[in-house]
Amino acid sequence: MELQKSKLTVSKVILLIAFIFLNVQGMKAQNNNTMENHNLDTAAITDAIENYYFKGIYEGDVMLLGSIFYPGTLVYGDVNGQPYFKTAELYLDGVKNRQSPKDAGKPFKGEILNIKVVNSIAMAEINVKMYEFNYRDFLSFHKINGKWYIVNKMLTNISE
Repeated sequence: MELQKSKLTVSKVILLIAFIFLNVQGMKAQNNNTMENHNLDTAAITDAIENYYFKGIYEGDVMLLGSIFYPGTLVYGDVNGQPYFKTAELYLDGVKNRQSPKDAGKPFKGEILNIKVVNSIAMAEINVKMYEFNYRDFLSFHKINGKWYIVNKMLTNISE
């Protein structure tokens, strides 16, 4: 009888250890998937900024630039201390009606300073130098139907 109790106790301990081991392995796999998703999302946002946002501004390509703005997006901020507010449509119209830095032969530098992703939302802090401006932009992103869109843009002109 004592031997059977001992075998049952050992069996329970082995089952408990196996259960804990499998749960820990499952948590590691889940964390790896979460990290992989985070890295994929960060890469997708980086691509959107570099190949649509920066390129669209530099080349004055409003179709390219407009493709990453979600309909109804608002643009807020200040330029040289003056309040700035536009809808994304008005902002894109301004880009369309100005000479692009590329066409003007002017230097342009876009730099991603930081990207933070939490689930289906993200914030990117970027710097854009063009003409006499040095813009600091904060772009809010939302992942909608598998694609990252800018849903809000805040900007200010800073001194170098």
